[in-house]
Amino acid sequence: MKRATASTYSSKSPAGLFFTLLLFFLFAREGSFAQLSPGDLSEAHAHLEGLSNCTKCHELGEKVVNERCLNCHTALKKQVDQNKGYHVSKDIKGKECTSCHSEHHGRKFKMIRFDKESFDHARTGYDLEGAHAKLTCDKCHKAAYIADAEIKKNKSTFLGLKTNCLNCHEDQHQKTLSSDCKQCHDFRKFKPAAKFSHDNTKFHLAGKHREVECSRCHKVTTLNGKAFTEFAGVAFASCTNCHKDAHNDKFGGNCTKCHNEQSFHVIKSLSSFDHDKTNFKLENKHRSVDCKACHKTKLTDHLSHSRCTDCHKDYHKGQFVKKDGHVPDCADCHTTAGFASFSFSIGQHNRTGFKLEGAHMATPCFVCHRKEEKWNFKIAGSKCTDCHDNIHKTYIDEKYYAEAGCRNCHDVNKWAEVKFDHKTTGFELAGRHRDKSCRDCHFKTLEDGQWMQRFSILTGNCTECHEDKHYKQFEVDGKTDCLKCHDNTDWKAGKFNHSNTRFPLDGKHKNVACSGCHKKKQLGQVSFVQYKLNEFKCENCH
Repeated sequence: MKRATASTYSSKSPAGLFFTLLLFFLFAREGSFAQLSPGDLSEAHAHLEGLSNCTKCHELGEKVVNERCLNCHTALKKQVDQNKGYHVSKDIKGKECTSCHSEHHGRKFKMIRFDKESFDHARTGYDLEGAHAKLTCDKCHKAAYIADAEIKKNKSTFLGLKTNCLNCHEDQHQKTLSSDCKQCHDFRKFKPAAKFSHDNTKFHLAGKHREVECSRCHKVTTLNGKAFTEFAGVAFASCTNCHKDAHNDKFGGNCTKCHNEQSFHVIKSLSSFDHDKTNFKLENKHRSVDCKACHKTKLTDHLSHSRCTDCHKDYHKGQFVKKDGHVPDCADCHTTAGFASFSFSIGQHNRTGFKLEGAHMATPCFVCHRKEEKWNFKIAGSKCTDCHDNIHKTYIDEKYYAEAGCRNCHDVNKWAEVKFDHKTTGFELAGRHRDKSCRDCHFKTLEDGQWMQRFSILTGNCTECHEDKHYKQFEVDGKTDCLKCHDNTDWKAGKFNHSNTRFPLDGKHKNVACSGCHKKKQLGQVSFVQYKLNEFKCENCH
């Protein structure tokens, strides 16, 4: 039968427990416990000092086993069970804990010992890249970055850190973007976001957008008391979300119908452009004008268009400028249907100072305003002779039509209709004279068919117009006054009174016919009745 030893009994059996207590009693009694312990435990394990705690790490009579270590180091056990971390790396996995972390070397002994400079961090499952590779261990492995309260109590632990960026770094985007920073950033430096591509967003940059600084669209504001750059939630459904609508919504918000990202000033298709939606609607002749004829620089450059002369030369060269400096616009008379046509009305003409009346209303404009090659609307004055020849010049005394005032006699309805007070001439029209036209007396047809005017040269002598049937028998001082015998109603000598002659009629003479005494006389080619008798002897008739 074998002799029983300490290794024979397991601490898990009642016999083993009894044996352990017996040893403790004997050694304690003899003061020999120190001879059983290899040395003092480190400061981290100091709470396990004492013979009763040996089996927390040791199997009786055996070395320390990993299972006992992991029973206490639960955080490490969790990593190992998940096959994560340094302790499951190919160089460490399967090793005994005591091969690296031995004990009983005194209170000051450091159980965790390795060369930090040459340590291969990739074995932990987290490879240090870029700026991370330049950091010392304590920059990351500190209590501030450990979320687990129990692990945080261990001042020398390297456990408890998570590998996500926000475990150590502040979320600059304040939860507005993904927490996986590596989607945009790399390990070299936070700015610029080297892995970011706008093509991976819902708004792909094209054309001039590629040259725009990020800050032009992504504004820096303040959120939760901190500076914050807006990357998420930026509206982009319409161009006007970022750009001012140069057309003030005249063409709607879809700028891409005409413009593209290459340049605002490049238009996709001018043929489909609706100019009617601008402040200047194209009508008639304007529709056939080439865009570049008006838009000589950029199509978006502002063009003045409130007046025709903003684009067109003043064909009339200032003829219509008012005395007060006001300049009428072409549109007051012309339309876009064509410059040759005009809409200037008679009513407008009547407001010019020269009212169109009578025959003037039917007179074409060119009769007055285009007597030469070019149109002339700046007619000085408003007298008839400004347009019409004064045919009576030198023939009629100016006192009858001062300043060539044709209207003193003529009417605008018809030139032949004359209204003149003939009494002002000293020769009042009476009787049959009222039925005669002015031309009957004042225009004489010559032998060659031409005619001459007779106004001022007329003295009022009847024989200037009428034939002297008596062939100067009654002429006195070169003038024959027919009205002494005749009146204007008819040619009968109703006013003649024989009693006023040198031979008053009396007796039987009163009943004698005129032809009884006044016989026809032939004088050369002329035949006339002789009324002027030189003698009144009886024998001259009897």
